[in-house]
Amino acid sequence: MHVLAVEHDGFAAERLVGCVRRLGYRVTSVPTGREALSSFDGSDLVLLDLDLPDIDGLDVCRNIRAAGDTPVIAFTSGGGEADRVLGLQAGADDCMGKPYGLRELSARMEALLRRASPARDAGALQRGALRIDPAIRQVSVGRCLVPLTRKEFDLLYLLASDPDRVFTREELMARVWQDGGAVARSSRASRTLDTHVGTLRQKIGSGGWIVTVRGVGFRLGLGESHALVS
Repeated sequence: MHVLAVEHDGFAAERLVGCVRRLGYRVTSVPTGREALSSFDGSDLVLLDLDLPDIDGLDVCRNIRAAGDTPVIAFTSGGGEADRVLGLQAGADDCMGKPYGLRELSARMEALLRRASPARDAGALQRGALRIDPAIRQVSVGRCLVPLTRKEFDLLYLLASDPDRVFTREELMARVWQDGGAVARSSRASRTLDTHVGTLRQKIGSGGWIVTVRGVGFRLGLGESHALVS
Protein backbone atom coordinates (compact mmCIF):
# COMPACT_ATOMS: atom_id res chain seq x y z
CA MET A 1 0.00 0.00 0.00
CA HIS A 2 1.50 3.32 -1.09
CA VAL A 3 0.55 6.74 0.31
CA LEU A 4 1.46 10.11 -1.22
CA ALA A 5 1.81 12.89 1.37
CA VAL A 6 1.58 16.43 -0.03
CA GLU A 7 2.81 18.88 2.61
CA HIS A 8 5.04 21.94 2.08
CA ASP A 9 5.95 22.50 5.72
CA GLY A 10 9.05 20.42 6.49
CA PHE A 11 8.23 19.70 10.13
CA ALA A 12 4.61 18.79 9.38
CA ALA A 13 5.72 16.59 6.47
CA GLU A 14 8.19 14.70 8.67
CA ARG A 15 5.51 14.16 11.31
CA LEU A 16 3.01 12.96 8.72
CA VAL A 17 5.46 10.58 7.05
CA GLY A 18 6.34 9.07 10.42
CA CYS A 19 2.67 8.48 11.19
CA VAL A 20 2.03 6.76 7.86
CA ARG A 21 5.09 4.55 8.21
CA ARG A 22 4.05 3.46 11.70
CA LEU A 23 0.81 2.22 10.14
CA GLY A 24 2.87 -0.05 7.91
CA TYR A 25 2.39 1.83 4.61
CA ARG A 26 5.01 2.96 2.12
CA VAL A 27 4.97 6.75 1.79
CA THR A 28 6.36 9.38 -0.57
CA SER A 29 6.39 13.04 0.47
CA VAL A 30 6.28 16.01 -1.93
CA PRO A 31 6.07 19.73 -1.05
CA THR A 32 4.26 21.25 -4.05
CA GLY A 33 1.11 20.88 -6.08
CA ARG A 34 3.03 20.34 -9.32
CA GLU A 35 4.95 17.44 -7.81
CA ALA A 36 1.71 16.02 -6.45
CA LEU A 37 0.07 16.06 -9.87
CA SER A 38 3.07 14.42 -11.50
CA SER A 39 3.41 11.64 -8.91
CA PHE A 40 -0.04 10.73 -7.53
CA ASP A 41 -0.73 8.11 -10.20
CA GLY A 42 -0.12 4.70 -8.68
CA SER A 43 -0.79 5.85 -5.12
CA ASP A 44 -3.41 4.07 -3.03
CA LEU A 45 -4.16 7.20 -0.98
CA VAL A 46 -3.27 10.90 -1.17
CA LEU A 47 -2.91 13.03 1.97
CA LEU A 48 -3.22 16.56 0.60
CA ASP A 49 -2.52 19.83 2.39
CA LEU A 50 -4.69 22.39 0.60
CA ASP A 51 -2.34 25.24 1.53
CA LEU A 52 0.37 24.80 -1.12
CA PRO A 53 3.02 27.31 -2.27
CA ASP A 54 2.53 27.00 -6.03
CA ILE A 55 -0.98 25.77 -6.96
CA ASP A 56 -4.30 26.15 -5.18
CA GLY A 57 -4.76 22.90 -3.27
CA LEU A 58 -8.41 22.77 -4.30
CA ASP A 59 -7.33 22.71 -7.95
CA VAL A 60 -4.87 19.91 -7.19
CA CYS A 61 -7.67 17.97 -5.53
CA ARG A 62 -9.99 18.52 -8.51
CA ASN A 63 -7.34 17.29 -10.92
CA ILE A 64 -6.66 14.15 -8.90
CA ARG A 65 -10.37 13.42 -8.73
CA ALA A 66 -10.88 14.06 -12.45
CA ALA A 67 -8.11 11.57 -13.25
CA GLY A 68 -9.62 8.68 -11.32
CA ASP A 69 -10.84 7.39 -7.98
CA THR A 70 -7.67 7.61 -5.86
CA PRO A 71 -8.86 8.31 -2.28
CA VAL A 72 -7.95 11.77 -0.96
CA ILE A 73 -7.86 13.10 2.58
CA ALA A 74 -7.45 16.89 2.49
CA PHE A 75 -6.12 19.14 5.27
CA THR A 76 -7.21 22.75 5.64
CA SER A 77 -5.46 25.34 7.79
CA GLY A 78 -8.69 27.23 8.41
CA GLY A 79 -10.28 24.33 10.22
CA GLY A 80 -13.76 25.79 9.85
CA GLU A 81 -16.80 24.06 8.38
CA ALA A 82 -16.75 26.21 5.23
CA ASP A 83 -13.13 25.26 4.49
CA ARG A 84 -13.88 21.56 4.95
CA VAL A 85 -16.94 21.81 2.70
CA LEU A 86 -14.82 23.39 -0.05
CA GLY A 87 -12.39 20.50 0.20
CA LEU A 88 -15.17 17.94 -0.07
CA GLN A 89 -16.72 19.80 -3.00
CA ALA A 90 -13.34 19.74 -4.76
CA GLY A 91 -13.42 15.94 -4.65
CA ALA A 92 -11.77 15.00 -1.36
CA ASP A 93 -13.19 11.88 0.29
CA ASP A 94 -12.52 13.32 3.74
CA CYS A 95 -11.32 16.67 5.05
CA MET A 96 -9.63 17.52 8.36
CA GLY A 97 -8.67 20.81 9.96
CA LYS A 98 -5.11 21.53 11.04
CA PRO A 99 -3.66 20.81 13.49
CA TYR A 100 -5.01 17.26 13.51
CA GLY A 101 -4.46 14.35 15.86
CA LEU A 102 -2.43 11.45 14.48
CA ARG A 103 -4.72 8.86 16.08
CA GLU A 104 -7.74 10.40 14.38
CA LEU A 105 -5.88 10.60 11.07
CA SER A 106 -4.90 6.93 11.37
CA ALA A 107 -8.52 5.93 11.99
CA ARG A 108 -9.78 8.00 9.05
CA MET A 109 -7.13 6.57 6.73
CA GLU A 110 -7.99 3.00 7.61
CA ALA A 111 -11.74 3.64 7.29
CA LEU A 112 -11.30 5.28 3.88
CA LEU A 113 -9.06 2.49 2.58
CA ARG A 114 -11.63 -0.09 3.72
CA ARG A 115 -14.38 1.71 1.81
CA ALA A 116 -12.16 2.07 -1.25
CA SER A 117 -11.29 -1.63 -1.34
CA PRO A 118 -14.51 -3.66 -1.73
CA ALA A 119 -12.52 -6.85 -2.32
CA ARG A 120 -11.07 -6.82 1.20
CA ASP A 121 -13.81 -9.04 2.63
CA ALA A 122 -13.33 -11.75 0.00
CA GLY A 123 -11.16 -14.80 0.53
CA ALA A 124 -7.58 -15.23 -0.60
CA LEU A 125 -7.02 -16.53 -4.13
CA GLN A 126 -4.35 -19.11 -4.96
CA ARG A 127 -3.10 -19.90 -8.47
CA GLY A 128 -0.05 -22.12 -8.32
CA ALA A 129 2.70 -20.15 -6.56
CA LEU A 130 0.70 -16.92 -6.86
CA ARG A 131 -1.34 -15.97 -3.79
CA ILE A 132 -3.56 -12.87 -3.57
CA ASP A 133 -4.98 -11.91 -0.17
CA PRO A 134 -7.52 -9.06 -0.46
CA ALA A 135 -7.99 -8.81 3.31
CA ILE A 136 -4.55 -7.24 3.62
CA ARG A 137 -4.10 -6.44 -0.09
CA GLN A 138 -0.99 -8.59 -0.24
CA VAL A 139 0.41 -10.54 -3.17
CA SER A 140 3.12 -13.18 -3.00
CA VAL A 141 4.82 -15.51 -5.44
CA GLY A 142 6.12 -18.46 -3.48
CA ARG A 143 7.71 -16.91 -0.40
CA CYS A 144 8.37 -13.56 -2.06
CA LEU A 145 6.06 -10.63 -1.27
CA VAL A 146 5.24 -8.42 -4.25
CA PRO A 147 4.54 -4.72 -3.50
CA LEU A 148 1.79 -3.45 -5.79
CA THR A 149 -0.02 -0.15 -6.22
CA ARG A 150 -3.76 -0.03 -5.70
CA LYS A 151 -4.58 -0.27 -9.41
CA GLU A 152 -2.05 -3.05 -9.99
CA PHE A 153 -3.59 -5.05 -7.15
CA ASP A 154 -7.15 -4.47 -8.36
CA LEU A 155 -6.22 -5.50 -11.90
CA LEU A 156 -4.47 -8.69 -10.81
CA TYR A 157 -7.24 -9.58 -8.36
CA LEU A 158 -9.89 -9.17 -11.04
CA LEU A 159 -8.03 -11.45 -13.45
CA ALA A 160 -7.47 -14.03 -10.71
CA SER A 161 -11.11 -13.94 -9.60
CA ASP A 162 -12.08 -15.82 -12.79
CA PRO A 163 -8.79 -17.33 -14.01
CA ASP A 164 -10.18 -19.20 -17.02
CA ARG A 165 -11.96 -16.19 -18.44
CA VAL A 166 -10.65 -13.70 -20.97
CA PHE A 167 -11.40 -10.13 -19.83
CA THR A 168 -11.78 -7.59 -22.61
CA ARG A 169 -9.86 -4.33 -22.47
CA GLU A 170 -13.11 -2.40 -22.14
CA GLU A 171 -14.22 -4.51 -19.19
CA LEU A 172 -10.91 -4.15 -17.39
CA MET A 173 -10.98 -0.38 -17.81
CA ALA A 174 -14.60 -0.20 -16.68
CA ARG A 175 -14.12 -2.34 -13.57
CA VAL A 176 -10.66 -1.26 -12.44
CA TRP A 177 -10.57 2.36 -13.61
CA GLN A 178 -14.36 2.97 -13.77
CA ASP A 179 -13.95 4.10 -17.39
CA GLY A 180 -16.55 2.98 -19.87
CA GLY A 181 -17.68 3.31 -23.45
CA ALA A 182 -15.56 5.44 -25.76
CA VAL A 183 -13.21 6.36 -22.90
CA ALA A 184 -12.26 2.72 -22.37
CA ARG A 185 -11.54 2.31 -26.08
CA SER A 186 -9.34 5.40 -26.33
CA SER A 187 -5.63 5.16 -27.06
CA ARG A 188 -4.83 6.74 -23.69
CA ALA A 189 -6.84 4.09 -21.83
CA SER A 190 -5.15 1.38 -23.88
CA ARG A 191 -1.72 2.72 -22.95
CA THR A 192 -2.70 2.91 -19.29
CA LEU A 193 -3.81 -0.72 -19.29
CA ASP A 194 -0.74 -1.93 -21.20
CA THR A 195 1.56 -0.03 -18.82
CA HIS A 196 -0.03 -1.63 -15.76
CA VAL A 197 0.07 -5.10 -17.32
CA GLY A 198 3.75 -4.64 -18.21
CA THR A 199 4.61 -3.46 -14.70
CA LEU A 200 2.69 -6.35 -13.14
CA ARG A 201 4.58 -8.85 -15.28
CA GLN A 202 7.88 -7.38 -14.13
CA LYS A 203 6.90 -7.36 -10.47
CA ILE A 204 5.50 -10.90 -10.27
CA GLY A 205 8.49 -12.21 -12.17
CA SER A 206 6.93 -13.95 -15.16
CA GLY A 207 5.09 -12.87 -18.29
CA GLY A 208 3.21 -16.14 -18.07
CA TRP A 209 1.02 -14.95 -15.21
CA ILE A 210 -0.87 -12.52 -17.45
CA VAL A 211 -1.63 -13.85 -20.92
CA THR A 212 -2.46 -11.53 -23.82
CA VAL A 213 -5.31 -12.75 -26.00
CA ARG A 214 -4.69 -10.83 -29.19
CA GLY A 215 -7.57 -8.65 -30.30
CA VAL A 216 -9.58 -9.34 -27.13
CA GLY A 217 -7.84 -8.66 -23.83
CA PHE A 218 -6.12 -10.57 -21.03
CA ARG A 219 -6.53 -13.61 -18.78
CA LEU A 220 -4.61 -15.07 -15.87
CA GLY A 221 -2.02 -17.69 -16.81
CA LEU A 222 -0.03 -20.30 -14.92
CA GLY A 223 3.19 -18.36 -14.61
CA GLU A 224 6.56 -20.09 -14.84
CA SER A 225 8.57 -22.19 -12.50
CA HIS A 226 11.10 -19.51 -11.58
CA ALA A 227 10.45 -17.13 -8.71
CA LEU A 228 10.23 -13.38 -8.49
CA VAL A 229 12.63 -11.26 -10.50
CA SER A 230 14.53 -8.88 -8.22
